[in-house]
Amino acid sequence: MFQSLSDKLSKTIKNLRGQGRLTEANIQEILKEVRKTLLEADVALPVVQQFMEKVSQRAIGNEVMQSLTPGEAFIRIVRDELIELMGKENHALDLQTQPPAVILMAGLQGSGKTTTVAKLARRLKEVDKKKVMVTSADVYRPAAIEQLNTLAKEINVEFFPSTPGSDPVAIAKDALKAAKRGVVDVLIIDTAGRLHIDAPMMEEIKSIHKAISPIETLFVVDSMTGQDAANTAKAFHDALPLTGVILTKADGDARGGAALSVREITQKPIKFLGIGEKTDALDPFFPERIVSQLLGEGDLQSLLDIAEQKIDKEKAKQQAQKFKKGKTFDLQDFLEQLQQMKQMGGLNSLLAKMPGMNGGPLPAQGSPLNDKTFSRFEAIIYSMTPQERHFPALIKGSRRLRIANGSGTTIQDVNKLLKQFEQMQKMMRKFTKAGGLQKMMRQLQGKLPPGSFPGGMGGLPF
Repeated sequence: MFQSLSDKLSKTIKNLRGQGRLTEANIQEILKEVRKTLLEADVALPVVQQFMEKVSQRAIGNEVMQSLTPGEAFIRIVRDELIELMGKENHALDLQTQPPAVILMAGLQGSGKTTTVAKLARRLKEVDKKKVMVTSADVYRPAAIEQLNTLAKEINVEFFPSTPGSDPVAIAKDALKAAKRGVVDVLIIDTAGRLHIDAPMMEEIKSIHKAISPIETLFVVDSMTGQDAANTAKAFHDALPLTGVILTKADGDARGGAALSVREITQKPIKFLGIGEKTDALDPFFPERIVSQLLGEGDLQSLLDIAEQKIDKEKAKQQAQKFKKGKTFDLQDFLEQLQQMKQMGGLNSLLAKMPGMNGGPLPAQGSPLNDKTFSRFEAIIYSMTPQERHFPALIKGSRRLRIANGSGTTIQDVNKLLKQFEQMQKMMRKFTKAGGLQKMMRQLQGKLPPGSFPGGMGGLPF
């Protein structure tokens, strides 16, 4: 996420760390580099100008020039102003109203709005323990209604039916009545998308808004559209009393311009990031954590939050007990570790949150590991017999050929997996000796504020 912007910003920041002296001249050079980086990331020009003015005023003042560590002081200014730009803190949904709390979703066609309705419904159901109903007022696209119906069944929330050609305002009103009768906590209404800003459809959504008085009106926007995302958000903000923004497809956004522009232009908080296609791929937007990733400092708190939510604690506890008894880490354990990483968002997502990694690939024997490689590893292990998984030393020439053929890979791929497994096995032996894992986690904890480790982390194998 935001890979290009992160790479360039973190490179600039890295050159500053440990600088014993900064002059006004070289500060100006650094500011030019930061400005160029932001513009290349497709951040809206007015936002860049305003941001640079604030950073420049603070950087050329006493705050940096008279600091004992001027490089660190400058980095702190950039960090503070980026956080300020993106909204300082996470803004949760406002559901403090007589149920049902109505959430109206707006956005352009193709922004991922209907999928985001399902993602939000699932989050409200599973995390906030709310009874949720969804409906579609997009009467112009029968496929959109059917898609939402299918997704509602998948995540097990109520779906209020609608039909093509019906009155969108009437659908919204009827859905609200049904939600009240069904004692629903939250009603989410999907609206018709637009390929561009369309006056009649804007009037339609304004009429829906007036009829149901939603407590949240969220603008859903594709983060990969860069400056267009900010401009479109402004148009919707002028037409509707937006309460927040959801940025979709953030995992595919290498530039990050939308995240840095939308909030400043609309003055409305970014509440969530869509970071994948699955219905559980919706994360709260924490400006400070995003900035940490942009500056190459990682995001351990988000990593711990994901672990708390996604890791099978019972399975982790069983593995921990196994290793404590001196049993060997085998290929079945390795498979389970790969699956745990997939549950946590994949290797690339995890690396992006590790300090110093900047989302870069993890090198292994000269070639980068990535999520595609891990999927190949899974297929290879599934092609092994249970005996081979528990006793990898058995896997010699003819077995390797059989496994490669069975998994649709090559012998070279099987060899890479076994080499990677051997490295992992050595690492696990090291960590299980003399409290290695506990020592590692204590070191990580030292990078976080006191009390940052979630209470339920005790079930993990460290």
